[in-house]
Amino acid sequence: MRSADQFTIANKPIASIDLMEKAARAFVQSFLRDEFDTSKSVAIFCGKGNNGGDGLATAHLLLANGYQNIKVYIINFSNKQSDDFAINLQRIDESRCKKVVINQPSDLKSLKADLVIDAILGSGLNKALAGDYEELIQFINKQHKKVYAVDVPTGFFAEGKLPEVYNGIKAYKTISFQRPKINFFFPESAPATEKFEVVEIDLDEGFIQNQDADFQLIEESDIQNILRPRKLFSHKGTYGHGLIIAGNTDTMGAALLSSMACLHTGAGLTTACIPQSGLTALNTSLPEVMALPRDEYTRIENPKKYQAIAIGPGLGTDPENEKLLESLILANQPLIIDADALNILGERPDLTDKLAPNTILTPHVKEFDRLFGEHDSWWDRVQSAQEKAKKLKIVIVLKNQYTFICLPTGKILINPTGNPAMAQGGMGDILTGIIAGFVAQRYTATDAAILACYIHGKAGDELAKDLSVVTASQVAASIAKEIKILIAK
Repeated sequence: MRSADQFTIANKPIASIDLMEKAARAFVQSFLRDEFDTSKSVAIFCGKGNNGGDGLATAHLLLANGYQNIKVYIINFSNKQSDDFAINLQRIDESRCKKVVINQPSDLKSLKADLVIDAILGSGLNKALAGDYEELIQFINKQHKKVYAVDVPTGFFAEGKLPEVYNGIKAYKTISFQRPKINFFFPESAPATEKFEVVEIDLDEGFIQNQDADFQLIEESDIQNILRPRKLFSHKGTYGHGLIIAGNTDTMGAALLSSMACLHTGAGLTTACIPQSGLTALNTSLPEVMALPRDEYTRIENPKKYQAIAIGPGLGTDPENEKLLESLILANQPLIIDADALNILGERPDLTDKLAPNTILTPHVKEFDRLFGEHDSWWDRVQSAQEKAKKLKIVIVLKNQYTFICLPTGKILINPTGNPAMAQGGMGDILTGIIAGFVAQRYTATDAAILACYIHGKAGDELAKDLSVVTASQVAASIAKEIKILIAK
């Protein structure tokens, strides 16, 4: 983003102070949507770099938008200051805004404001806070105020491995410029900010898109470019045959959910390979899905006749299922491997090395660590997933609030959809079924993973607008509707 700033200033052209003004305007517009009561008092903490300059410009704009009770705190812990900070400081001095200089943390005796804006340190930080900065931030946090952070909370690393103990600002909301910070998508960001919003500040998009970055964010336009509408004169054979190997005596729900998702995603034919005891449940709840009864001697005859084979949800890890998984892997056909099938792989690393190219693994955190070793941070975990996906030529869908899709090319795609209302059993089974449904329709493994993660989360997001809790069955039933909406846009 620093490079994008410099490129935009040089090529638009636009002065850096004017770009700072744009950033402040974008911040204020977002802030006012949340905090429209201009009678509230606001404390704005400003460092002496460009992040502090953003804060000073924000103070000026809030005054212009009707806020009367604003106090700016200048954090004077360094002799250095940026040129744009100096310009905005002069504007503040010429305005009616109250200003307090903090030369040491003890200068701040109390904090009575209703709201706090954090513009102390920007995104360049790469070590934990210490000394005066740490003492000041701890004081602010102890006041339990509602904090809005400018671009990044002070003390938060924008990228790279986050420290085990976070000692920076604890923000209610971070308003980030042009792009989210990569680390916002990692679970360790939770203590730093409850939520984040990205606002446009007119940086050169062409320049940004041409950067060779490992991390990329999936957007709705990507989904629309990938999805293919169903055409006249097509038939069930056009949309492929998906096989779901799932369920056990006590876990038929997983098989039903995965099969339901594959069906609603649009596979022309869906077959569920389930135990004999599950036939009544399948025929009653999903009459469109065919059954392949599974007993202890089951082998999949001619697996090549299926365009997609997913294995694992509710399967169990008994020796016969291990043999079944091994036989499919040795058939050298790409698979979608989830849940218990991943746990089997965790015990059989020799099989992991034999996975066919374009196989898709869909682990949650514990399954991933059983497969590839314990990790003490999500940053390290994603780096391992990137390395393994590249080495094995597979796709790894590492599931969390924000799912990381690690590709054979080394790219890491971040899926932005999904929400806490979806924290329910069965969601992973649904995702596996959606992936299988797209692979059956002959989407590539990469495209199937992208589409499945986005649409799975999008369906949950739409349902969560009206519901506090969203169930896996509700998501499955909404898949076809979300696909239709995305294609029609």
